[in-house]
Formats: sequence, C-alpha cells, structure tokens
Amino acid sequence: MSEAENSSEGHADLPEPEIEPELDRRQELNLIDEMGGPQGIADSSLPGLLFVAVYSVSGQDLQLSAIAAVALGAAIALVRLIRGESMRFAAAGFVGVAIAGFIATRTGRAEDFFLPGLLFNAGYAVAYAVSIAVGWPLMGVLIGPIIGDGMKWRQDPARVRLFNRMSWIWVGLFTTRLAVQLPFYLTGSLVALGIARTAMGLPLFALGIWLCYLLLRREGIDLSALNPKRAGAGDG
Repeated sequence: MSEAENSSEGHADLPEPEIEPELDRRQELNLIDEMGGPQGIADSSLPGLLFVAVYSVSGQDLQLSAIAAVALGAAIALVRLIRGESMRFAAAGFVGVAIAGFIATRTGRAEDFFLPGLLFNAGYAVAYAVSIAVGWPLMGVLIGPIIGDGMKWRQDPARVRLFNRMSWIWVGLFTTRLAVQLPFYLTGSLVALGIARTAMGLPLFALGIWLCYLLLRREGIDLSALNPKRAGAGDG
C-alpha cells in the first residue's frame, strides 16, 4: 500500500465528523439569537432605564419621563424597520413601554411604569403552576410540537416529568422576579426597581432557556428543531 493511500486512510479515521455535529447542534440554540441578539437586549432594557434616568434628573417630571421612554421605544422600532431587521422584539417592547407610560401618567405614580411587568410576571407564574397541576405543563404544549412530539408526550410519563421540570423552572424565575421587585414597587423605590428589572429581565430569561436546554439535551432530544428559522418563527 502506498504512502498516499496510508495518508488518506489516516485522515478518514480522524474524529472531526463526530465533533462537528455537536458544534453545529450548540449553534442551533444560540441564546442571544433566541432573544433577538444584542439589539434585542438593548430594545427591552433601554426605555425603562431612560425613564428612571429622566425622572431622576428632571426633578421627577413624570410626563417628560414617560414621553422620553416611549419616544426611545418608537425610535428603536423605526431603526429596525429601516434596517429591514426583525420587528418582533422591538414592536413588543414599544407596545409594552407605551402601556407602561400611559398607566404611570394616569396614576401619577412613577413606580406604576413597572406595574405591567409585575402583573405579567405574576400571571405567567400562576399560568405555569396551574398547567403543571392540571397535567398540561406549558413547556410541553410549547415545545412538544416543535420537537415532533405533538401532544403525544402526554402518554409518556418520562416526557411529562421532563416538561413538568422545565415548567417549574419558569415558575421559579417569574416568582423570583416578583419576590425581588415587588418590595421596591410597594415602597416606591424607583431607581432600585429600575435596576432590578433590568438585571432580572433578559439575563434571567437567558438562564431559564439555558436550564431548559440542558434538560432537553440530557434527555437526548434533537435540539436542531429549536432553531427559530426551522420552527417557523419568521421575522415579525
């Protein structure tokens, strides 16, 4: 056998084909991309931070603070529209900021700017907990069709336990947000509330996604289906 043939066979035995699929699989579930990328993180965080900043430096001018936050949310959405980027996160953020600004200006309480977020956290925590109690964990309802299980996972006790654990993760995360932020809201600690909301927003959401990712991977579930493009989650 020639040296060239030996060299060819040696290359054929290299482990790259086993490593590359694992690398590709990790790339399929990119947490930053799932949340809209760095731009998506800024979209959701900056309006709230601007509201607190303007309120603090303007002598607690609530009207001006709300206008500044809503204007920033609109500007972010417009820039993404002009660039032809996804409007999903920016549009959702703008609507949320507009509602928050409306409530705060109507009640005259700056901390009410963050009230919708607190209510959403409470609602999600209750929804996930109830879904577990009735045997329809929301993570199963959301992920089952994406990974090809449909709703057949309810006939598999192992799958039910998996989706229960995943749903409990979100119950814990939403409850943690409330436990930290609600005291600041009740005492009117606006700056602390704004900082807590930012710190416990997308970073905590990323933690939840990562923990669910680990559970799915441990069960040997094909994570390539969770790619937003393959799942049919197009640009909004």
